[in-house]
Amino acid sequence: MEGTILRTENLCASFGTNQILKNINIDIPEKKVTAFMGPSGCGKTTFLRCINRMHELNPEATVQGKIRLHYEDVYQMDAMTLRRKVGMVFQRPNPFPTMSIYENVIAGFTLNGLKLKKAEKDAIVEDALRKVALWDEVKDKLNNRATSLSGGQQQRLCLARTVAMKPEVILLDEPTSALDPLSTAKIEDLLYELKGNYTLVIVTHNMQQAARISDMTAFFYLGELLEFDDTKKVFTNPKNEKTQNYITGRFG
Repeated sequence: MEGTILRTENLCASFGTNQILKNINIDIPEKKVTAFMGPSGCGKTTFLRCINRMHELNPEATVQGKIRLHYEDVYQMDAMTLRRKVGMVFQRPNPFPTMSIYENVIAGFTLNGLKLKKAEKDAIVEDALRKVALWDEVKDKLNNRATSLSGGQQQRLCLARTVAMKPEVILLDEPTSALDPLSTAKIEDLLYELKGNYTLVIVTHNMQQAARISDMTAFFYLGELLEFDDTKKVFTNPKNEKTQNYITGRFG
């Protein structure tokens, strides 16, 4: 596919003897929103965790096949370098509870031992918080604990922490499932704006969300990728009967 940033080749992933992903081949386009949907337990989150090598943190986890970032095999890259290029936002907001809002934004630099001058830190914090539409809400309380923020604000802070590292790809594992409708709408608007500068890959159980914000949609079922196409095509004219059944609510 033209403009591909991530490519998997016969990707298989297991936990012990339990195979989760079966020969996944997919080309994810650059600077678009790609949504992964499918029933619970079908391998969506495992796929996401394979991309930035979090899957391998489980001692029983194994991976076969290839994942390429710009044609470079991610399993030949230094894991920390990879995770700077491929950031991740999780299902529930997870700001570092003992750190301030300011410290949370630059945590990636601090934890990686990257030395910055105060002016550089200030610029990074403001830029990242502006990009996630949080600056105006927190600029006067940057030294407050991150946990003082609402759930929606905390999730945007986690996104700012990711954006601060200037990744090429941002993985999002059901980033709005723990949020109220208003906060969800803010995150969706934000993702739509961010795709001009980042490649976004989002796992969601919310089909309406996938239809609203994604350019491409992949449908997973029992560890297999059954369909991957333009979102409008997947929702209006799916090729696979199981995709059609899932979209129409015959199973979930």
